[in-house]
Amino acid sequence: MHTSIGGSSARIQLSNFYSSQPLTITHASLALAAAPSNPTAAAGTMRRLTFNNRAWVTIPPGKAATSDPVRLAVPDAADLLVTTYSPQASGSVTYHPHARQTSYLARGDRTEDTAGAAYTEQSPYWRYLTGVDVWSKEAEGAVAVLGDSITDGITSTAGANHRWTDFLAERLRSEPGAPRFGVLNQGISGNRVLSDGTQFPPNNPSGLSRFDRDVLSRTGVKAVVIELGVNDILRIPHQTDPDRIVGGLKRLTEQAHTRGLRVIGATLTPFYGHRGYTPRLDAVREQVNARIRAGKVFDEVVDFDKALRDPLSPLRLRPAYDSGDHLHPSDQGYRAMARALDLDHLRGRAAAEL
Repeated sequence: MHTSIGGSSARIQLSNFYSSQPLTITHASLALAAAPSNPTAAAGTMRRLTFNNRAWVTIPPGKAATSDPVRLAVPDAADLLVTTYSPQASGSVTYHPHARQTSYLARGDRTEDTAGAAYTEQSPYWRYLTGVDVWSKEAEGAVAVLGDSITDGITSTAGANHRWTDFLAERLRSEPGAPRFGVLNQGISGNRVLSDGTQFPPNNPSGLSRFDRDVLSRTGVKAVVIELGVNDILRIPHQTDPDRIVGGLKRLTEQAHTRGLRVIGATLTPFYGHRGYTPRLDAVREQVNARIRAGKVFDEVVDFDKALRDPLSPLRLRPAYDSGDHLHPSDQGYRAMARALDLDHLRGRAAAEL
């Protein structure tokens, strides 16, 4: 896992949301990676994790567990090794399918191995892990980003940490006067504002149904960015009523206001040339964007549509910003998205009149 800001201690959250059986973790550890995309621990950084002062934890179906914090000097933009051992099968695994990061698997309990030789299998998924908190006296809090595959960074270079949220974290660390915020990427590919996934339990819960769990309940959240809506239009069944999409986005903002949080909301980005494009669907996108820009949906607006579109053909992505599928940005496009966000908007306190 790649962190945004550093600190003096850390803890993790493990999830068993999608299994019908208890998940037992008998051994877990946290360390700094010796190098990016490498299962070897940096010398002197291996820490055994506990849960309520026990070395093991059993997580009931549909629940999560948070470890006790361990003292560990975590640098800014660090790569962490989070290792868990389960002695027995526990049913369906809760996992994140588009991590854009390599994980490693070994047979047997190799949880505190500092060498990576036993980790002979690779995986493109994050299993069980749903959060890492870093304790810092310098940090002012965190910005949580609720989004879809564009926030998930599905077309960013694997292992390079080139999601737009990674570039945002870089700005927050390096720009003079920027708020000292960590960045919580809560993007799920295929996510929609209004509709859950089709499986049971829903394998891709809507933004409305997961907002409290994935954003509002997260540690130290001081600001919220929402990048959602394109999948409501593009995925079947198509949502062609812009009022319904806008209404869902406004409900997210209202939920954030109940926690005293302001919301920066994004316009919906172009998809001309994508296999799902039709003029009718794009007209819905344009109507949603018009409502967002009018200032009655979010407290502040980040105009990702303007940042990414081709000036010569505004219905499509700028070629340099197009990953090739005409929907998801390239690494350059993700960097442009991060540049488009006004960092001063993250500091706002009072809710806007919507």
